[in-house]
Amino acid sequence: MSKIQVSTVVNGDPVEFLTEPQMTLLDVLRDELLLTGTKEGCGSGDCGACSVIVDGRLVCSCLMLAAEAEGRRVETIEGMAQGGRLHPLQQQFLEQGALQCGFCTPGFLVAAKALLETNPDPTETEVRYWLAGNLCRCTGYDKIIRAVMDAAADLRQARV
Repeated sequence: MSKIQVSTVVNGDPVEFLTEPQMTLLDVLRDELLLTGTKEGCGSGDCGACSVIVDGRLVCSCLMLAAEAEGRRVETIEGMAQGGRLHPLQQQFLEQGALQCGFCTPGFLVAAKALLETNPDPTETEVRYWLAGNLCRCTGYDKIIRAVMDAAADLRQARV
């Protein structure tokens, strides 16, 4: 089978890669681009560990073919911190202790970022609904929700 050449932008940087037609975006991110922050939990789009943002939309990278990234902008967990400074979501996750083993954390952070870019002032119910596609086996979710709510407040304050 012949490979497909893909030109895309990942975390603000132009990227080109060759991919097999059946390879997922997750496979290419991890195995070809060596961006291993995005995790494979279930491989069926049920856990959210592989969450990335593509052209402003939250997607499960395990369900998207790598070839579909052609001409698109992809954001991963590696693109959240800017210039060595943590994103307010990352900072709040640390301050709130909103992680334990950390396997699901990148997916939660990327999903929360997508939420706050869409809705900078979500209610707790909206945060819980938005993050319902991300599963964690270690925490009770309350610290995660508090971290997202506090980060939203921090981001709104920074805009003033």
